[in-house]
Amino acid sequence: MTAIETCTADLAAFERIVRNRRSVRGFLPDPVPPAVLREIFELAQQAPSNCNVQPWQVVVASGAACRAISEKLLAAITSGQPVTSDYQRVEEFPGIMRQRQIDTAVRLYGHMGIARDDRAGRRRAMLRNYEFFDAPHVAFIGMDRRFHETVAVDVGMYAQTLMLAMTAHGIGSCAQAAISRFPEIIRAHFEIPDDVGILMGISFGYEDVAVPANRTRVPRAPLGEQVRFVE
Repeated sequence: MTAIETCTADLAAFERIVRNRRSVRGFLPDPVPPAVLREIFELAQQAPSNCNVQPWQVVVASGAACRAISEKLLAAITSGQPVTSDYQRVEEFPGIMRQRQIDTAVRLYGHMGIARDDRAGRRRAMLRNYEFFDAPHVAFIGMDRRFHETVAVDVGMYAQTLMLAMTAHGIGSCAQAAISRFPEIIRAHFEIPDDVGILMGISFGYEDVAVPANRTRVPRAPLGEQVRFVE
């Protein structure tokens, strides 16, 4: 195979992985083999970061550990315990971003058979976050609480690299801000130091294609709306 042919094949594989990555909201109970887990997280370590500081701190829970933290988070949210966060969150998006958020919800709830006025159905859909959509694994990703936006960018690049590595291994994932809402519970459960803030969680495993929510596909904005090429 020539260098050009190799490049073409690599590009095709990369494009397929990027386009196939999406939020999966329903998983099979089958666990990812430990050796595959290590391959994925080893690959994610190649993510870029400022001065190679690699600021991400990650806890991966599987099996009973995954179920136990899910139960604690569910108990917190259903009991009405006030939500907290280690970092400031955007609660409402402006303009076209709000419209995209609405359009995504319409598509998702449409596949799930939840009407706009079905408050019980919408709450049940929200609680599915804390069940990790039945995923057999969850990863909590954080960083030192002394750091702010510029270092959080590094952690975001790590999370994207991680999810692309999962996709390449045939594993679905869903990045979730919701399950970082009770960071004190997460820290206590996993004995995470108090100086590590929880940024996000990622539920992952093998996709259950029978789950209606997994039929949801959302479009991306035309390139011209968000990217300018200047010569």
